[in-house]
Amino acid sequence: MLSSYQFGAGDPTTRLTPGQFWRATFTPDGPGTLHLDWREGPLVPTAWGPGAEWLLAQVPALTGELDPGHVFTDAHAAILAAQRDHPNVRFGASGTLYHELLPVVLGQRVTAGEALRQWSRLAERLGEPAPGPADAPVPVRLPPTPERLAAQPAWWFHPLGIEAKRAEALRQVGRHAAKFFGWAALGRAEASIKLRLLPGVGDWTIGSVLATALGDPDALAVGDFHLKNVVAHALTGRARGTDDEMLDLLAPYAGQRGRAVRLLLLAGHGAPKFGPRQRVLPMSRF
Repeated sequence: MLSSYQFGAGDPTTRLTPGQFWRATFTPDGPGTLHLDWREGPLVPTAWGPGAEWLLAQVPALTGELDPGHVFTDAHAAILAAQRDHPNVRFGASGTLYHELLPVVLGQRVTAGEALRQWSRLAERLGEPAPGPADAPVPVRLPPTPERLAAQPAWWFHPLGIEAKRAEALRQVGRHAAKFFGWAALGRAEASIKLRLLPGVGDWTIGSVLATALGDPDALAVGDFHLKNVVAHALTGRARGTDDEMLDLLAPYAGQRGRAVRLLLLAGHGAPKFGPRQRVLPMSRF
């Protein structure tokens, strides 16, 4: 479950290694670094920086301990089979909307590989060293500060492969970052309404961040290029589907739609692929 906080294996802000989890982020009290260690038994949390106390208090939510879970009984056979193989699926809540929004905004309208590279470059260029021991075995960096992100002109992002539309969405996230902890405290429904006010933030982005930032088990990334096909194939056998069809198929699981989808993905469900692979050209070379 902790892997959902890591945006690719090369995420400079978040590292997951056997028995350990490292994350550098911003809290209401300032920057902080969290380390979770369960290599020798029970989980041992440690934190550094001004945000250390907040991060330690967030650990139960982050690790899914506060998620009551859900058992599907009258569900599609594919969901029930996935539940038998993965009986303890939990949704964790990082509580850090700003941090979760940045890589998700980068994932808009580009391939996953492009978004992963862009997030790594952005964090390396604008992020700062995280609080904690200088000789930490797994170094992490803070995400870009909201102030630095908002101050960059649109052209600055272009060499990273980030076009003006996503660059402006990132800058809007930076400008409004101070509001996000208050929005998160309003709950999932109200937070969704507030996030929708941000230019460049729509259904796909909101569905993606609510699952990880607030632990919403009903959140869906509507508009995702692949997800609608995965759900359609798993629940109907059809190779392709639409967002409307996906919502209809998941309607019986209202309140737990995201959990149902996560079970299908954990079980390895995917849609058939057709046609040759297309070469992806970096936008910065256009």
